[in-house]
Amino acid sequence: MTPLPRGSKRPITTSAIGIGLATGAYGLSFGAISVASGLTAIQTQTLSLLMFTGASQFALVGVLGAGGGAIAAVLTAWLLGARNGLYALHIAPTLNLRGLRKPVAAQLTIDESTAMSIAQEPNVDRSRHAFWATGISVYVLWNIGTLLGALGASAIGDPATLGLDAAIPAGFLALLWPRLRDRAAWAIAAGGATIALVLTPLTRSGVPVLASALIAVIAGYRLRDRS
Repeated sequence: MTPLPRGSKRPITTSAIGIGLATGAYGLSFGAISVASGLTAIQTQTLSLLMFTGASQFALVGVLGAGGGAIAAVLTAWLLGARNGLYALHIAPTLNLRGLRKPVAAQLTIDESTAMSIAQEPNVDRSRHAFWATGISVYVLWNIGTLLGALGASAIGDPATLGLDAAIPAGFLALLWPRLRDRAAWAIAAGGATIALVLTPLTRSGVPVLASALIAVIAGYRLRDRS
């Protein structure tokens, strides 16, 4: 396969940088919220460097900040991050990697890098470039944003007084809203919300989230069987 001219990849790179900048701005919120939830700046930065999946990171610090146990926090984060494994199954044939590049690509397999890669299919060269450009851009700028947010929140003294705890549920609502496109999605969301409301005063923080996720998984399997 003949490589594409360098100039033809420039729009992809520009888009990747734009996505990284937007994600980095969101990283500022994560850094501040994580510190407000009780984690140190070092712990917060370690999460972004090693976990590197925004929704899972927000879920983890949200459960811990609300007083939930470590097991509930980790399971909640794992459930949200499991989708990245499905992304990897789709793009692995396109990337066709060996050696040390495979774990690096695994770390960079997120919503943004996968979406950009798929958008360039079936052109393999463009798809690979989109994956790496977006993944690296988001990784670098997300971690920079996390660091600035964590250090800034630490300097405030008590960032909880700014109401940053409300940003976690607000962020998840923003992620959920575009996916409520039909009656089935609304029914699943309503069922999960009801379970969470019932369990919140009865169980530890994090358990209602896990129970709601279980409702969504069961409903997904039932809908798949019907189709």
